[in-house]
Order: sequence, then C-alpha cells, then structure tokens
Amino acid sequence: MRIPSLAFTAGKILWAGTTLCSVSAAYARPDTRAMTCAQTQALIKSDHAAVLTTGPNTYDRFVRQFGNECDWPEVPVSTAVPTKDGGCRVYRCEEPINLPD
Repeated sequence: MRIPSLAFTAGKILWAGTTLCSVSAAYARPDTRAMTCAQTQALIKSDHAAVLTTGPNTYDRFVRQFGNECDWPEVPVSTAVPTKDGGCRVYRCEEPINLPD
C-alpha cells in the first residue's frame, strides 16, 4: 500500500480551499454601489425581495413597494441606498410608526 506524499496531500488541500473560495464568491450579495438605480430597482422587482450590500460593512433586505414580502405588522417603507448614479429610492420592511392622537 502506498502512502500519499506530503506534496500530493498539500496539493489536494490547496485545491479544496480554492474551490471553496470560488463557490462562496458566486453567492456574494449584489452591491448597490456597483449598480445603477434602475438595475437595483429591477433586481428587487424581479426577485420580489433581495439582500443587498449598501456599504463596506452594511447590508439590508429590500422589497417591492406593493407585495406581501413583509411579515405582519411590518410594511414597506421608503429609504435611499447609494448607487453608481447617486441615491436611489427602494423599500425595506419596518414596523409602522403610530403617532399619538
């Protein structure tokens, strides 16, 4: 029975690490800063909801304005995100504010 060489084992480990890195990069969140406003809004509209990166360390879930992607009692609330062509209006789920009478 042959014992695998150290170089062969190290090569397999390196290959596995490279494969894992490429797989995780394929599932990276889309970045609003790299898209135009129209592209950002179209992505949200086509997927009904999307988790998007909005800054170096920030991300959020954005939804269509008229849909049922928010859990009760949350509703779609307008917010702005940075895009290649400036600020862009999108919607995210938040609890409505009840003002006192």
